[in-house]
Amino acid sequence: MITFSEFFKLNQEIILFVYGLVFFLLGFAIILQTRRSSQLDLARNLRWLAAFGITHGIYEWGDLFIPIQAEYLSETTAQLMHFFHKILLAVSFLCLFEFGIAVIPSSRRSRWLHKETVLVFVVWVTFAFIIFPGDSLDSEWRRTTNAFARYFIGLPGGLLAAYGLRAHTLQRIAPLNVPKIVQMFRIAGVSLALYTLLAGTTPPPVDFFPGNILNTQTFEDFTGVPPMVFRSLFGAVVALTIIRALEIFDLETERRIEQLEQQQIINAEHERLARDLHDGAIQKVYTAGLLVESAEHIADPESELGKRLKRAVGVLSDSILDLRRNLAELHAHTQTSSEPLAVLLHEIAVNPNYNSMVKVTVQTELPGEKSMSERRTGHLLAIVNEAMANAVRHAKAESVQIQAKDGGEALRIQIQDNGKGLPSELKDGYGLRNMRDRTRLLNGKIEFENNRGLLITLEVPWKD
Repeated sequence: MITFSEFFKLNQEIILFVYGLVFFLLGFAIILQTRRSSQLDLARNLRWLAAFGITHGIYEWGDLFIPIQAEYLSETTAQLMHFFHKILLAVSFLCLFEFGIAVIPSSRRSRWLHKETVLVFVVWVTFAFIIFPGDSLDSEWRRTTNAFARYFIGLPGGLLAAYGLRAHTLQRIAPLNVPKIVQMFRIAGVSLALYTLLAGTTPPPVDFFPGNILNTQTFEDFTGVPPMVFRSLFGAVVALTIIRALEIFDLETERRIEQLEQQQIINAEHERLARDLHDGAIQKVYTAGLLVESAEHIADPESELGKRLKRAVGVLSDSILDLRRNLAELHAHTQTSSEPLAVLLHEIAVNPNYNSMVKVTVQTELPGEKSMSERRTGHLLAIVNEAMANAVRHAKAESVQIQAKDGGEALRIQIQDNGKGLPSELKDGYGLRNMRDRTRLLNGKIEFENNRGLLITLEVPWKD
């Protein structure tokens, strides 16, 4: 029966391959799942962890494949491969170091940390190539540069990354009320710290302290298991927990869509209240004012009745003014600036609520001499915004194209998305009703057609 040590030596190639694969998959998964559109700082900072995973995975595979390839390559080529192999190790640890700096909350981040990455790399180069120069084919020199990379870059960089991830989680992620994701990030931070302590303190055997006491050989002699096995396990935990924690980007997207839905419902409710106010309360008060005013003309102006009727007319007039002021406030979300319509449509395209989740393109062929009133423009933009919101939250579209052309007496706008389109049995919700109602207010017409997604065609007269 073979011992643990013999088992791991017999399967060293497999262990090296799995070791590299763990980190490569970590980096690749982060690249696939990270959202460029995310407004979380973590989305931008994780690129450094992804770079570490990919470069470190390739480095570990180098330990497996370079010795095999060196048998068939020239001495110069093998020398270059070993040289770049050690550079890759330092670069991978530098990415981990930069990740640690990036995720530290800005309130705790000192300015000197931004230059620390360059400093530790310069220190490593100084020791590896100036103080202890050597031939890259010399195994002793390779072990020495490996040890320096772990001591000077890997150990401080990994511990900084573990601390930064924990601090970032507590300050930026925990307030989002996502306990499961917070737990995943905490486990990832602890696993990253354990991996760093093991990877940063167990270099290959070297002739100087502490590498002459604690190294891969003495560790294996003491435990019976190569340190790369434990590194692989800790790396796998980091990879799994980080991948699970990346669900935060899906959650962020869902919450932003929910905010859009809530805002559209509020806007639609404001519009309904405004119509009810205009068509109901204001008209009734206005009619009551006319009746009281007609009674005032009949009554004697000097009589007590005439004076009271006169005051009643004034109160009713003030009430109408108040109602119209409230009506204007309800319509505030449809007000717009005096900018040209083409400019306002392009502003919708760069609105982060939309372009962070779908690709928006705008094509306009509008004459400069034609324009709409601000109120009509406000209704028109509200229709376009509603169409954009529907493309994001219901159609799950990836791209939306807005085209605006002059049709002579009318303006023609087409909004095409590549989403799911409208279901065959559809009951108009707030959004569609709002779009149809605003179109009627503009004396225009709107059509919805399933055509490789949803095509909305809107025609609105330029003038009232």
